[in-house]
Formats: sequence, structure tokens, C-alpha cells
Amino acid sequence: MHSIIYSEEFSTTEVIKLYLQEYEDMEVFVAETSEKAYKLAQNDNTILIIDLSQEKSQKLDLITKIQTNFPNTKVLALSDNPSVNLIIDIMRAGAKEFLPIPIIKNEFTEAVNKLISNNNSTIEKSNCKIITVYSNKGGIGKTSLATNLALELAKITKENVALIDLNFQTGDITTFLDLKPSFNISYMLENLDKINETFLLSTLERYKRTSLYVLADPPYFKQADTIKPNLIGKLFDILKETFSYIIVDAEAGFDGKSISALDNSDMILLVTVANLPALRNTQRCLELFEKLGYDKDKTQIVINRYIENDEIKAEDVEKVLSKKIYWKIPNNYFAIMSAINKGIPVSDINSSTNVAQSYRELAKYISDNLYKQNMQQTYENILQKGV
Repeated sequence: MHSIIYSEEFSTTEVIKLYLQEYEDMEVFVAETSEKAYKLAQNDNTILIIDLSQEKSQKLDLITKIQTNFPNTKVLALSDNPSVNLIIDIMRAGAKEFLPIPIIKNEFTEAVNKLISNNNSTIEKSNCKIITVYSNKGGIGKTSLATNLALELAKITKENVALIDLNFQTGDITTFLDLKPSFNISYMLENLDKINETFLLSTLERYKRTSLYVLADPPYFKQADTIKPNLIGKLFDILKETFSYIIVDAEAGFDGKSISALDNSDMILLVTVANLPALRNTQRCLELFEKLGYDKDKTQIVINRYIENDEIKAEDVEKVLSKKIYWKIPNNYFAIMSAINKGIPVSDINSSTNVAQSYRELAKYISDNLYKQNMQQTYENILQKGV
């Protein structure tokens, strides 16, 4: 086993070397530069212990580069000034363990042992979040939002993301991504007792080389009739064991299956556009959600095809709905239609377009907020241990 120590602080390096002496088969190297750390990380069976007290951005980039090119190298990150945001960035970069400085021996030993045994749990994945993209009016663009959001979440978090098409009669996700899946949601619901992680990751349609997995709508109308609303919740419970995010493209309307999906969601992105008919429909949705007992923060307003300085402005929308706008997706007809017609995400058409950037920033905004919520307790525990 090799270990690499990369820290500008002499005392930190010496303490780590002292602790590592107790591992008989551990060969210890000290890297003075990122270039040397990267070169040493190419060896198999290696642990990189990296101090982010200085040059955080450069070292986060180094962790990302190492994890991309040498995924078998395990990373233990350190910092003398830990924060929730830093821990989130470290986790995204690919580190498996984090410890505050000054380093406590038993905590260091525990972290290293976990890395050696491949049992990484100090930096935990976020609990699975179910996000349903909904509108009770067709033609609003919710499928584009659900598809592009799911893909950007997979790219940003590098965690498993499930994209579920609950448009049982007219689902379009497979068309939007040019997929021809062998299995669909009807099959899954008929075989809930057989589903496990291995089954899901091998049967759900994976989008190219990403961590996005698609569960398609039934290919035949009659199959939708056999799907009972209570099965939706059971399917979500099973998917939670494998996926960090479940993005649901819900059918427009208020049938039992749609309500079941909404009930089981942690977050509802209620999609609308800035015109009066759409806003009236959005008002009705909000009124229904209130009657269903949903917390006000559960539902967030997304304005699609937003045009700055349009006749109906953002503040007008907020006044009509009595609710703040969560996100605005800019209008870019040509980029969206080109992506749909080619069966690829908008970012694959041109990642620098305003709409592609908006999807990417929305995914980051959502994941950042969820990470902050889920990491707060971890962060507090780390600080308590460091006291």
C-alpha cells in the first residue's frame, strides 16, 4: 500500500508520517507539488492525503483530475478551516474521507482503515431526493426541463440519477434522449419483488456513459390501465436504495398516479410560462397543493421560456401567484427544438447557450441546497470531534 502526503504545513506532514508508521505494509511518500502528487497517484493501491488549508481551488482540481484518471486512488482530504461548502466541494471532487486539522489520531486511523477496506462512510452521499417536474397544462416544456435537469444533476454530482417518465399515454423522454429501452415502468411495477440495485443498474436504460438511468413510459396504452397509484410509492421506495436523485416527469392532470407521485416527492418544480392562461392554471395547482396539505416550500415555481422585459414581468408573476419564482429558464426556441429534433440534450447542441447554462445552474443550485441540508449534521459532527 502506498500513501502520499501533500501539505505545505511541515507539522501536519510530520504528524501524518508518525501515524502511518503503525501500518507495516505502508510505503509513505511526500509530495511537495501538485505535479508530484499527481505522478505518484498513478500507482495502484494508493491513498492520497491532501491538505486543503491552502490553495483550495487548485487542490480540488487535482482531486478531480486524479479521481477521473486514477479512480482506484483513494483520497483523504484535510483542512484547518472546514465548512459545509468546502465539504460539498471535496465530495464532488471525489474525496472519500475528510478530517479537520489538528488531526486526532484515532479519527485518522479510522479514516485510513475505511479507505483500505473500501468502506467509505465519513463523507456520505445525500439521502435520495425525489423531484417531480409538474404542470397541469401541456406544451409548457416540463419534459425538456425534467430531461435536461436530470442529466445535469448526474454530471455535476456524479451520483446515480433516475429519470422516470410518468406520462403513461404520451411519454417523450425516450424520444428526447433517442433511447430504445428494453424495459419500461409497467414491467418494473409488475416485478417489484424482484428489484434490487444490480437489477436496476443493469436493466434501466443508461444514458451514454453518464450516471443517468431512464425508466421509460409503457409502450402500449392498455398497460397504463393496469398501473395502480399505490405502486408508484412502492417503486419510489425501492429506487431510493440505489439512486441519489429521482427526477419524475409527471403527467399533466390530477389522476391518482400523478397525485401519488406528488405526495411522495420531496420537491415539486411547478412549471409555467408568463402568460395569463398558464398562470391561472398554475394558481389552481397551488390551491390544490394547499388542499392536499403540502408544505409551501415543497412547491417551487419555474418560469419556462422567460423573456426579459416581456409584457408580463417576473414581479407580475410573483404578484399573481403570491409566491416567489424559484428559477427562470430563458426562451431559446431554436436551441430547444434543435435538441428535441436530434434526440439529444441541449448541452450537447451547444453547452454555452443561455438555456443550457440555465439548466446546468439550476441543477447546481438544487444539489447545493440539498447537500447543505444533508451535510449540516455531518459538518457539526466533524467540528465536535475536532474540539
